[in-house]
Amino acid sequence: MGFKQRCRALRGQKGTPRRTFLARAFAACTGSYLAAASGCVSSGGEVPPENYRVRHGRIKHSVMGWCFQPMPVPKLIQACAEMGMAAVEGISRKYYPLVKQKGMAISLVDSHGFKVGPLDKADHKFVLDKLREAIDVAVRFGSPNVITFTGMRKKGISDKQAINNCIECWKKIIGYAEKKGVNLCLEHLNTRDSSHPMKGHPGYFGDDIELCIDMIKKVDSPRMKLLFDIYHVQIMHGDVIRRIRQYKDYIAHYHVAGVPGRGEPDDSQELNYRGIMKAVVETGFRGYVAQEFIPTWPDKLAALRYGVWVCDV
Repeated sequence: MGFKQRCRALRGQKGTPRRTFLARAFAACTGSYLAAASGCVSSGGEVPPENYRVRHGRIKHSVMGWCFQPMPVPKLIQACAEMGMAAVEGISRKYYPLVKQKGMAISLVDSHGFKVGPLDKADHKFVLDKLREAIDVAVRFGSPNVITFTGMRKKGISDKQAINNCIECWKKIIGYAEKKGVNLCLEHLNTRDSSHPMKGHPGYFGDDIELCIDMIKKVDSPRMKLLFDIYHVQIMHGDVIRRIRQYKDYIAHYHVAGVPGRGEPDDSQELNYRGIMKAVVETGFRGYVAQEFIPTWPDKLAALRYGVWVCDV
């Protein structure tokens, strides 16, 4: 909306004193100007101010720290605390005490990474050791989730054998996760985007969400869950809201990023995150939703505020 249209809209509010009208018109105009001048582009030209804080609390907001490198991690943690966010993830474990000190949680603990996974029996010991260690870390810091992956496809291992190997491996550790009260969250990744090493993962085995759900069901544990990465699901499958409703009983964690490009969830991309987050809330979800976009705006913290603001429904 341009300046003239904003003025007409404000002028149409009955009983508005002239001085108030002028102040509102100036704020409406300069808000869009400052957003454009800073290089930040958002829906309607709105960028939350530096003192923005989460308002609604129906979504427990987190952020994946790796996306904001090389920003110093303490700076990111402080910004998240000032925004009223609930948690942080994807950072070095040495910073976990600082996150807790700031009154936030660790929403997800890393483990064996996405390249080496349980699809190959030769890697089972490595995967199990990493998962057990991560579960212990999660317990120590009160985190509900540990991430797991299938790993990359390997020559000579059929799809059927890879599925069986994954299930066999997870069944060996899921009892420990149950005992400790921690979820193992299997992340589905896209294999279509080869433009950047963290925008897509060609060769990843678990790129079909139905396959991931099927393996989770076969592990047959209330602690074996799905990490529903909205970005990856959109690229591989689409139909995001229907799938959220369909798999709500298996989802323990969400990741957010714009499609295409894995940038900010703004109006330059194809997903309506306000609608998606409303659907998440409607399912009764009580876990964490983490911003995992790679900032393109010059002001990365403004981008984070914007992402959280969009998802604060």
